[in-house]
Amino acid sequence: NPWWGDTEILKQRGITTYSESLSPFRQRASKDIFRGWLFNGYQRLASQVPYWIVPFVIGYGTYVWAKKRDAWQNSKAGHLALHGSESH
Repeated sequence: NPWWGDTEILKQRGITTYSESLSPFRQRASKDIFRGWLFNGYQRLASQVPYWIVPFVIGYGTYVWAKKRDAWQNSKAGHLALHGSESH
C-alpha cells in the first residue's frame, strides 16, 4: 500500500535524480557564511548597541530597584515604616 511521497516504489520515466552527487554550485552556496558573519555580523551588531543598550539599562535598573523595594516592603523594617504599630 504506497503512501503519498514514497520514493521507494515506482521509478518514473523522464525524471532524473541526483541523490549521490551534488552540484559544485549548490555545495558552495554557503561557503563563507560563518566567517562572513563573524566580521560583518559583529560590525552590524556593534553599530546597533547604542539603540538597545539604553532601554536595557533602564529596564534592568527598574528591575533591580523593584526587587530591592519589594524585599524592603516585605521585611520587618518595611512593615514598621509603612504601617507603624497598626495591627490587623
